[in-house]
Amino acid sequence: MIVVEFLAVMFLVSIFAGFVGAIAGIGGGLVVIPILTILFKVDIHLAIGASIVSIIATSSGAGATYVKDKMTNLRVGMFLELGTTAGAIVGAAIAAYVDSMVLELAFSAVMIVSLVPMIREIGRAIPPNPELTGLSKRLSLTGSYVETDGSEVSYNATRPKVGLAGMVVAGMISGLLGIGSGTFKVISMDVAMKLPMKVSTTTSNFMIGVTAAASAGIYFARGDVDPVIAAPVAVGILAGAYVGARILPRVSNQGVRKVFAVILAVAAIEMALTAFGV
Repeated sequence: MIVVEFLAVMFLVSIFAGFVGAIAGIGGGLVVIPILTILFKVDIHLAIGASIVSIIATSSGAGATYVKDKMTNLRVGMFLELGTTAGAIVGAAIAAYVDSMVLELAFSAVMIVSLVPMIREIGRAIPPNPELTGLSKRLSLTGSYVETDGSEVSYNATRPKVGLAGMVVAGMISGLLGIGSGTFKVISMDVAMKLPMKVSTTTSNFMIGVTAAASAGIYFARGDVDPVIAAPVAVGILAGAYVGARILPRVSNQGVRKVFAVILAVAAIEMALTAFGV
């Protein structure tokens, strides 16, 4: 009975995590990992393994919808994946040698740091559209999408080198913490590269699956992916991500940013308390 209850609760929680992850571009790991470690006392390494699988599910569930709606910038995503994939492999390789408490504190610190620039940009709807220059011009890092009211939003990416450097860090965080590093991906695109928030979150959703897949093999080989934990998480998140992908186009850029900020704050506090045994 306990196993059945665990599976049922994790499935329902994962639906919510997938929904939030699809809207905020964070992969669901920010919700799943604290719940697994705090409520169910699952070891952080097994929680990360389940999160890695859930991230791939989120990306699969929401990514196709966003690409179809032309909100995902594939050119920007593929360019930035060069950094995240390399970082993810390095992070996953060293994760087994890091103490659980250190991982939990790092998890909390990552979210707190991510929250600061997000709050500063909380009221911004559409970023200014600067001239396309330098590497951005050579790689054609530009695009547009159509809002639900029919208006077209055009944008150009700025400072691609800064964005790429942020993605290397994001990849390492993903490999270490199993959260898809969507927080750093979104912030790098939103704050550094000045992409609209919807484009940042949808492109992050596309990218997180690739990043997670780069490190998933290492977690499987180490035995950190428990099917009993990962299965209900993956199925629930896939369902939630599908629903979230349908709703995102109707949400404003400011609304997406607010959801993102709230999830970061709550999860950061919870994981910090867990690290100190509270």
